[in-house]
Amino acid sequence: MSDITILKLDAASPDFELQLKNLLAFDETDDLEIHQRVLAIIADVRKNGDKAVIDYTNRFDHRAVTQASELELSPEILKSAWNGLPAEQAQALQTAADRVRAYAEHQKMESWQYTEADGTVLGQKITPLDRVGLYVPGGKAAYPSSVLMNAIPAKVAGVGELIMVVPAPHGETNQLVLAAAYLAGVDRVFTMGGAQAVAALAYGTETIPAVAKIVGPGNIYVATAKKLVFGQVGIDMIAGPSEILIICDGKTNPDWIAMDLFSQAEHDENAQSILISTNAAYMDAVEQSINRLLPTMERAEIIRTSLTTRGALIKVEDLNAAADVANIIAPEHLELSVEDPEALCKNIRHAGAIFMGLYTAEALGDYCAGPNHVLPTSSTARFSSPLGVYDFQKRSSLINCSEVGADTLGKTASILARGESLTAHARSAEFRIK
Repeated sequence: MSDITILKLDAASPDFELQLKNLLAFDETDDLEIHQRVLAIIADVRKNGDKAVIDYTNRFDHRAVTQASELELSPEILKSAWNGLPAEQAQALQTAADRVRAYAEHQKMESWQYTEADGTVLGQKITPLDRVGLYVPGGKAAYPSSVLMNAIPAKVAGVGELIMVVPAPHGETNQLVLAAAYLAGVDRVFTMGGAQAVAALAYGTETIPAVAKIVGPGNIYVATAKKLVFGQVGIDMIAGPSEILIICDGKTNPDWIAMDLFSQAEHDENAQSILISTNAAYMDAVEQSINRLLPTMERAEIIRTSLTTRGALIKVEDLNAAADVANIIAPEHLELSVEDPEALCKNIRHAGAIFMGLYTAEALGDYCAGPNHVLPTSSTARFSSPLGVYDFQKRSSLINCSEVGADTLGKTASILARGESLTAHARSAEFRIK
């Protein structure tokens, strides 16, 4: 296997900003053909309900379902999957679930209110969503960790009912995924996937209940469907390829850094792995590690393509400059593999999750550290946050005017309303003025 060549950039170069922009560019333009197919599927499910879902499931997943009730897995099947796990897997899943739950408990928003001098009470009421849909990839891509990361925060938030959908090609299910659903407290599971599952969750059918929000990863058809039903329901995010950015001062074992870069590159060919360092010789050492370790990887060809087409090694003058570049990239995962990560972290403004210190591999966050692994990609960390309990809670404003408050506020509201020529607004407020 020949050595690979990774793009090398220098932040001191006059055209660095343009080079960085080109590196980060990823064509996410909508595929019109896919868009039209998904629109047709959504329309069909809205019109024909269960029948459409069954037809698409049989066609795409090679099933022979005759009625929608066959798509639902009983609670006993989920429990059996959990009970049947090897002890080592069960322990690992339990540990991860416990840590995700403990972290999520800290995120819960609580209702609050305060009373003004005239007796008027203002506040905010927090309520969980009634029902949430969780999409879980099936077939080759089986992610029990994704079940935990999406379902547990919803349950901690107090969501009334959690509906999971997961494709079952040829009727086959993944026992780890079903065990994770049991452990996380998923209420109902339907073996269906694709755009038809998203449409069923968004609009409801005779058998599948409509939800308030749909979360969870999926292929391009699932992502497009989520985008198209947004507004009818809430969605978590439209996720792009996975990303990792590592800032290293040259004191971490190069093999560790190479493997951390691999950990995201192995997701798919469009994943992006970037190293920023102040030390050119160290970057050469990491590149040597990459070429030595790559032949040992099971997904070597995917990693090779990812690193050669979207990877980079970026030289910077100092760690302040590294932070500046990181803030432009706004990565999904950011490793601060430096001697004093706390100091460097103060300069980081945009990142989905920050992994601090030499011993904190990003992979720990994917599975069991506790914080959520559902993170903003494609530089959306500039304005987005990780999935959390707050995504399954909503806020209502509380206003309870005292008689004195109605008099005082009524006069202000009246002036402003008449300034906008909305006289019914003004008179509504004026009726309560003494």
